[in-house]
Amino acid sequence: MEPRKSRQRSFIIPLINTIVGIVEAIIGIRIILKLFGANPNAPFVQWLYATSGPLLAPFQGIFPSPELDGRFVIEFSALFALIIYSIIGSLLIKVVHLIRGD
Repeated sequence: MEPRKSRQRSFIIPLINTIVGIVEAIIGIRIILKLFGANPNAPFVQWLYATSGPLLAPFQGIFPSPELDGRFVIEFSALFALIIYSIIGSLLIKVVHLIRGD
């Protein structure tokens, strides 16, 4: 019975890493698109902004998002969200290790 529990628990850490990686990729691409002034009417850009919106909702308004030349945006709240999600992922992995007794 012990090997089965070990196998189930070993699945959790890669799952956490995958989810955090996907979230960070989505937010990271959004940061780049905003920084380079991507066309918000392009389908991919619309999809990415719609997908990343809920991930950034808790962080909106924390920091100003300055615009350069009226088109290029530095989203500090998205950078902050990227850091926070990374910390949350690391903490979850530490909790799993503590539970497993590693």
